[in-house]
Parts: sequence; C-alpha cells; structure tokens
Amino acid sequence: MHLSRRGLLYGSAGAAAVSLAGCGAGEESASLTGFTGISMPTDTSERWVIEGKALESNLKGLGYDVIHQNAKDVVEDQIAQIQSMVDEGVEFLVIAAIDNTSLGQVLADAKDKGVTVIAYDRLILETPDVDFYASFDNYQVGVLQATHIIDRLGMRDNPGPFNIELFSGDLGDNNSQYFFMGGLDTLESFIYEGKVLIPSGQTEQEPTATAGWSGDVAQTRMSDLLGEFYDDDETELHAVLSPYDGISRGVVAALVDADYEPGTGGFPVVTGQDAEAASVKAIKDGTGQTETVFKDTRQLAHTVTDMVKAIVDGGDPEVNDLGTYDNGFKFVPSLLLEPVDVTADNYKEVIVDSEYLTEDQIDAGEA
Repeated sequence: MHLSRRGLLYGSAGAAAVSLAGCGAGEESASLTGFTGISMPTDTSERWVIEGKALESNLKGLGYDVIHQNAKDVVEDQIAQIQSMVDEGVEFLVIAAIDNTSLGQVLADAKDKGVTVIAYDRLILETPDVDFYASFDNYQVGVLQATHIIDRLGMRDNPGPFNIELFSGDLGDNNSQYFFMGGLDTLESFIYEGKVLIPSGQTEQEPTATAGWSGDVAQTRMSDLLGEFYDDDETELHAVLSPYDGISRGVVAALVDADYEPGTGGFPVVTGQDAEAASVKAIKDGTGQTETVFKDTRQLAHTVTDMVKAIVDGGDPEVNDLGTYDNGFKFVPSLLLEPVDVTADNYKEVIVDSEYLTEDQIDAGEA
C-alpha cells in the first residue's frame, strides 16, 4: 500500500500552506487560455455529478473552454475520453479516476504535450505525470467515523465488549485505505483493551473491501456476516464502520432484512460519508444510519478552479501538504480540505444552512 501510519504521514508535511511551482507556471503560462478537460468517474453517486457541473461552471465563469465528460464506471471509456481531450488540445486535466492505476499511458501522452494534470479527490497512482492532488483529509474522515461510534456507544465509560464490523471502499480507489486506516487507528486502543471485538476477524482492507463502492455488494456481505457470525442470541452487533453513504444504505438494508429495527436502541450504529440526501434523511429521521462525513464538494471544486487560474495567471497553485500522498513515483503536492462530522444534531446547520441540500431534497431523499 502507499500509506504509512499517521505519525509518518504528517511528520514532515506540515499544515501551513505553501506554494509550489507547477509545470504551467511562470513565463510558460503567458500563452495559456485555461482550456480544461474534466473527467468524472461515475454518475451513480450524487457527488460526482454535482462536482463535475460545479467545476465546469466555475471554469467557464472565468472564460475558459471546458470539456466535461463522465465515464460512468467504465475504465476503458475514461481512458478514451481523456485521450480525446488531450488530442483536442486541453492545457489542464482534472481527473477523478475510476481505477487509479490505469492512466499511466494516457497521462504520459498528456505530459508530452505540456498538459498540467490535477488528480481530483482520488490520487492517481503509478505514474510520474501527476502535478497536483486536491482532496480532503481522508485519514480524518475515518477518524470522524470511528469517533462517532465511540461516542455513540459510550465506549470510554462502558467496559463493553462491543461487536463491530468493518467495511472499506473499492480497492481501486486510493482514498479507501486512508478512510480505513483512520478508522482502524482510532479504534485500535479499544481493540487492544478488549472493549471492541470483531467477530468476523476481518480487519484487513482486502476482505472488507466493497467493489465499486456498491450498496448491493455491501448488502450481500453484511447479510453473509450476520448469517455466519451473528446467528445466535448471544452475539449482538453494535456498530458498523462504513466509509460511504451508498455502502451504509446497503448495510442498513441487510440489517433490516435480518430483523434489526431502525430507530430502536438495538439497531447498530452505522457511519457514512458524502452527505447524500437519502442518508441525511435517515440520519434526520432516525431510520438507520446515524452519521455521515460531509466534504463540501463545492469548496473542492473552487479549490481546483483556483489552482487552474493561478497557473494561467502565471502564479503557483496553493498546496498545504508535500509529504503524505505517495503515488508510487513521488509525493504529489496536495491541497487538503477539512471534512465535517454530520449527525441529527447539526445536519441543518452544516447541510441545509450552507445550501448544499434543502430540507425538501432531504425529505425526498434526492439531491
């Protein structure tokens, strides 16, 4: 894996913002027009649709030409779309990769043509041709999720033991390991104390992974876990560490099928991420999932827009991390934003008051 423990991740990176020269900075940028290709990975998750449109709107608002395409979970289509953008003469590529090890050849071609490559929220691996990475503090996402479980179950004061199962995201998404490690590190001391038990014994990323971040895949795995490890009256499931709302809803569906009743004290704590409308509704109504981690994707879209603009204007894009995100060739200069924990207590302030979602959208379960 491309991840060390938290102490190594931030040992030398520092939190203060620094600037770094990009390949398009300085005199070379005088002729840049801002022509940008945006490659989004899927339309099955609300955030990628919202962010793609926000990026396109932001960049067009600066007068830049934009090509915006969504590969809809097909790796070969994403490669072909990116190659087409390069052939059409884009100066910048903003890419949220489907498979973060699949883009080496097309990015080599892009770099030969002087294109600046920005990895968007998903680090692109095994290529030297990534200039910048813009994302959130993905390790902190896992910390927030695990801390919610600890607080919700009162684990600091209650001797337990508490039975927890772990889910992680798609193995092709580099962020998955950061979410997973942040959660596991936070639970680590409770595991050593014997307060936290994982009856399945599945504590590594690979057996806990969820292909395609699929709710259906998660539902099947949760059903299998319940049938194999919780089929007697003696073993009660107390929490599920889930990295993403779509996975969380699959977990909740499996729990309901197994006769766990949402809204009761016996329903397990289920975490999530991305503040999708259907999950925020469940959190608000108390019908399953109790937490999500909000990453204000509008802020991320603005951050990347600012990166492009800085280079077009002859400056250097702002970054605040130089030593965390190793893509196999180098530590990619990164700008990390802070995620926010969302529960029933603060969803209105964080989600509604910021106009990310309206109450009507939440109540309808659709963005």
